[in-house]
Amino acid sequence: MTSAPQESLASQAPPVPDILSPAFAADPYGAYRIMRESHPLILHEPTNSYVVSRYEDVERVFKDKAGEFTTDNYDWQIEPVHGRTILQLSGREHSVRRALVAPAFRGTDLQEKFLPVIERNARELIDTFRHTGEADLVDAFATRFPVLVIADMLGLDKADHDRFHGWYTTVIAFLGNLAGDPEVAAAGDRTRQEFAEYMIPVIQDRRESPGDDLLSALCAAEVDGVRMSDEDIKAFCSLLLAAGGETTDKAIASIFANLLTHPEQLAAVREDRSLIDRAFAETLRLTPPVHMIMRQTATDVELGGGRVPAGSTVTCLIGSANRDAARYRDPDRFDIFRTDLTSTTAFSAAADHLAFALGRHFCVGALLARAEVRTGVNMLLDAMPDVRLADGFTPSEQGVFTRGPASLPVRFTPVAGS
Repeated sequence: MTSAPQESLASQAPPVPDILSPAFAADPYGAYRIMRESHPLILHEPTNSYVVSRYEDVERVFKDKAGEFTTDNYDWQIEPVHGRTILQLSGREHSVRRALVAPAFRGTDLQEKFLPVIERNARELIDTFRHTGEADLVDAFATRFPVLVIADMLGLDKADHDRFHGWYTTVIAFLGNLAGDPEVAAAGDRTRQEFAEYMIPVIQDRRESPGDDLLSALCAAEVDGVRMSDEDIKAFCSLLLAAGGETTDKAIASIFANLLTHPEQLAAVREDRSLIDRAFAETLRLTPPVHMIMRQTATDVELGGGRVPAGSTVTCLIGSANRDAARYRDPDRFDIFRTDLTSTTAFSAAADHLAFALGRHFCVGALLARAEVRTGVNMLLDAMPDVRLADGFTPSEQGVFTRGPASLPVRFTPVAGS
């Protein structure tokens, strides 16, 4: 990796671990600090992208008030596995598609139709281990809960959970395939074909015999005379399973990892459940599920103290920007009571963390994620009032593109009820 601007300064600064290296995977946060302080713009030759790490630069790219950045990078980054999605669209095409899908993820639909789905899936999962006094919260709950919720919302067969989980794991591996591993690419291509073979007949059946589910709503949705095609819906469902599954999975695991290693804050949340939103917002800031998002320059751009040519890929390091000392006080500390992070706007386009991106491509599922986290954390704390880490276990994160605890074994005293 080479620092793009100010070569003389870069020569005096500590070297940056390559984002494809084992050292980076083991401790990205140490590398992020070096980048922010000494290499705010890096030309990463193996991925042919410009890497930015400071809050102000990542925020600028996401908000894109001057129309300098596009999502054209998704043509090669996600279309091969999902098909063409809403993330790639702009202008009226984007606003119409977003208007078609957004109502399901907010307001009345979310509260009345899907909150019961969320609660039922959380309860059913917790019932499988609540009497045992021990569980791995990643395997027993976090990796299963959001996928089951999405399958239920779409009216898909939850017995296919393992297939869904396998598909989205492969998709996430494809999106994070920065090294260009051909086997990962081939697996992504197979997943796109398998998911299409699975979903298209279901979509066609739902058009003929609609139900009271999200998939039926997507089939019927119309804005300004525009309806979504079978391919549009399939691509959105693929994106929903991957983005909604992987990110909420890692967010729930990370919330508990953070709280369990800060017992006084866990006790505060246990006593006052309104603090769950603060714990979620602070987790999204400190240990975000997605560590990097790409954009593409529409024109030559001055960024991070250097120049990025038109048509370049810009890799925005969310995991770094969210720990920028220029933006947050004591940024490497987990603190649900910090005053420089606003929990009331943390799940909207006015968020002052970057985990959901910002601007017109702000995560459409942010409120769904909050509902899942609120419900899951509440129910888990009710079922495990004295939850604690297994003796001798220290949580650790894995991943580069997405990141979270690989396991989280806990112990607790079983309580009666369900």
